[in-house]
Amino acid sequence: MISDQLIADYERDGFIRIRKFLNAADLAQLKTEIDRYSCRVLPGLPEADRVMEADGKSVRNLWRMEKHDRFFDELSKRDGIVSTIGPLVHGKPVLVGAETFNKPAKIGSAVPAHQDNAYFCQMPPDVLTVWIAVDAVTLENGPIYYVKGTHKLGMLPHKPSGVTGNSMGLAEMPQVNESDKFCGTLDPGDALIHHCQIIHYSAPNKSDHPRCGFLLVYRGEHTQFDQRIKAAYTQAQKK
Repeated sequence: MISDQLIADYERDGFIRIRKFLNAADLAQLKTEIDRYSCRVLPGLPEADRVMEADGKSVRNLWRMEKHDRFFDELSKRDGIVSTIGPLVHGKPVLVGAETFNKPAKIGSAVPAHQDNAYFCQMPPDVLTVWIAVDAVTLENGPIYYVKGTHKLGMLPHKPSGVTGNSMGLAEMPQVNESDKFCGTLDPGDALIHHCQIIHYSAPNKSDHPRCGFLLVYRGEHTQFDQRIKAAYTQAQKK
């Protein structure tokens, strides 16, 4: 079960880092299953469920993995994960999607500053992402940066980013103190859990080391689709 201190930190900052979220055996199994999925399932995926890097060969994102493979669906339902998520989404967790962000060595692309709820369009914003490090996440290979407390700002205007796989970015970055920026370096098996309205971004991976993350997105069962957020998304895409 998640501690009261971690819950308080999440509510205050909009994210938490949990060391050894997966043990060595579970991490090894996850790596094996991602490799298997990439070899056997990826070739038959619809284009909407995969994103490639600019070279056209390297995978950037795999979307909706739980729809195509039983392992990832069952992983998302494990008691240890669900019991951690429940207090953070203020209710029963419902899986939104299982996915990867591969960020391969040398060519892994950047992510513009954004809020995830620009895509999810859920209210109340009791939605989060569990970002599990499959590889080590270092200063050099494109770690996630969070801006502490910005989940409390509400939904901010977004605009098209021109980045495939992250099509929306903030229309304008609010003024923030450098001390409020947090760099999410991780060891394999560690996890970051972040609120759907925290501002976050990452640099490209120009290093010799890949930076694969496995992501599980959950919402509280009580959340509902918000037409106003969706309308803002649609309007921004037209500009």
